[in-house]
Amino acid sequence: MQGHKLTVSPKRRDFLISSSAIAASILATNAKGYARILGANDRLDIGAIGVGGRGAGDLDAVSSENIVALCDAQTNTLDGAASRFPNAKKYFDYRELLEQTKLDAVVIGTPDHHHAPATVRALRRGLHVYCEKPLTHTVQEARLVAALSKEKGVATQMGTQNHEHPGYLRLVEMLQSNTIGPVRQVHVITDRPGKWWPQGVSLPTEKQTVPENLKWDLWLGPAPQRDYHSAFVPFRWRGWWDYGCGAVGDMAIHLMDPAFWGLKLSGPVKVLSEGPVPDAHCAPKWMHTRFEFGQRGDLPPVEVHWYEGETAPKGSIAQELPMNGSLFVGDKGKIAIAHDGMPKVIPNETAGEIKAPEPYLPASPGHHRQWIEAAKGNGKASSSFDYAGAFTEVVLLGNVAYRTGLEITYDPTSGRVTKAQTTQATPAPIANRGLDAANELLSKPYRKGWEVT
Repeated sequence: MQGHKLTVSPKRRDFLISSSAIAASILATNAKGYARILGANDRLDIGAIGVGGRGAGDLDAVSSENIVALCDAQTNTLDGAASRFPNAKKYFDYRELLEQTKLDAVVIGTPDHHHAPATVRALRRGLHVYCEKPLTHTVQEARLVAALSKEKGVATQMGTQNHEHPGYLRLVEMLQSNTIGPVRQVHVITDRPGKWWPQGVSLPTEKQTVPENLKWDLWLGPAPQRDYHSAFVPFRWRGWWDYGCGAVGDMAIHLMDPAFWGLKLSGPVKVLSEGPVPDAHCAPKWMHTRFEFGQRGDLPPVEVHWYEGETAPKGSIAQELPMNGSLFVGDKGKIAIAHDGMPKVIPNETAGEIKAPEPYLPASPGHHRQWIEAAKGNGKASSSFDYAGAFTEVVLLGNVAYRTGLEITYDPTSGRVTKAQTTQATPAPIANRGLDAANELLSKPYRKGWEVT
């Protein structure tokens, strides 16, 4: 029996091709979540979570897009943002905002303890996420957020605006090009704790009346239940362990960024922090942390020293290290750079002339614009969560070492502290619990309804 030849008209063929493309597109989108496929001229539907302080700056930076939802636990702050975006829906609870169907992306500018609860919920919905630094409140959260963003394939960016500053770009080029020879030490310093927010103070015991404009229980969110006190809100929250990460979460995420990027800081790391006797609730007045990284390919072992508050290095390092800046010590010389500054090369007497490479890292369109373009399918944000998660993971180990009073060795493959030993560092009440104490501080408990899993 002779078979029949199937013929398809041109219009029918075009319909089938178009339908197949649409079906494939839908399948691909559903596999990652609810994110729309956007054209270059489409505007993102963005929800803003936290619209005061740094969050207000983030909202301004994405205002070229379609702002459809706003959330804040302070009514006056929320109303102020809503006056600028009258068509946006208002929320006090971001868990409700994240149930809104008309969303492509969220910008998160909350205190640190809300970063992961909001980010994880947004990623599970398949939304593009811009989250302020530090990316998370704990090491375990950083690992979860990085893994989840990779699974969902959405555009992400941690809010480290200086990541694309021309000074940092030129510095990273120098480090990658071995301009001052192998780098064996890095020194990084900030004087912000105590100046910008309190650290090294006692937990208040008196109860104060909650301001009428503050939804205190929502502000606490995943943190332990506690009576309101003005010692915590507004920006003073950064120095309290339940809400912030101290100076490490504020400035180390900025100032150590070029070291992490340019020196490829990775692999097992040994961490020791010294400071006053650790307090269970508040970050210290001063802390000196030493991160020791081993050989990384052709790069030699390197020590990264972090100084915060009422401490500083001694000798020539102190003279050459700019406040709120970094100093890189190589075999042929040093590079000093201040936050928002340009790198300055300090050659050794025997090094001769040291030349920086011709610039090769591309100029940034802007930290927020880069993320917006990535969400529309144009490139990738440079501080996306795969980079930012690993970086945050390392930086937060400084607090773990300080709070335990132990020298710890951390394995990023397993995500565990594998060694912990007592040293001459400041003693801590939990130091005698060794590995258990250190590994417990990699994560934290959450109040019911705010869990991160």
